[in-house]
Amino acid sequence: MGEKIKLLICDDEIKFLDSIAERLELRGFDVTKATSGNEAVEAARTGGFDLAILDLKMPGMNGIEVLEILKKEHRYLEVIILTGHGSIDSAVESTKLGAFSYLSKPYDLDDLLKSLKDAYETRMKKKFEDDTERMDKILKMAQSMSPLGFLREVKKLDDEEK
Repeated sequence: MGEKIKLLICDDEIKFLDSIAERLELRGFDVTKATSGNEAVEAARTGGFDLAILDLKMPGMNGIEVLEILKKEHRYLEVIILTGHGSIDSAVESTKLGAFSYLSKPYDLDDLLKSLKDAYETRMKKKFEDDTERMDKILKMAQSMSPLGFLREVKKLDDEEK
């Protein structure tokens, strides 16, 4: 693995947060910790994360609310719910909002690592598919335009992505 996978972990239980962060850092992840939903949303806006792990039950903004915001604002961010307060209803709701997986505390590290690996692969596949689609659009434009018109259209595509 070249660059480390950037992982945001949000949980209001500080001891648990420190423990899981340490375990994942030892396995090569670049971990950022957040102790509240608001803190996680703000960190995600500047952090460029690949993956996130969220607890559901937190004071203030809960994990479902954070999940909804993260999925709206970060197309390629895959989110894993890791909670000690799980229910079928929250699992269904999390999945509908785009959570990659839903795990319960206490967690099995191997299960979590597998989920993180699978989520990262899904993220990269989505990104690759979008990049391929974008390149196809550029090639089609190039074939049907003058060189100057082509450059204008590519600039429009770049501006749309921002």
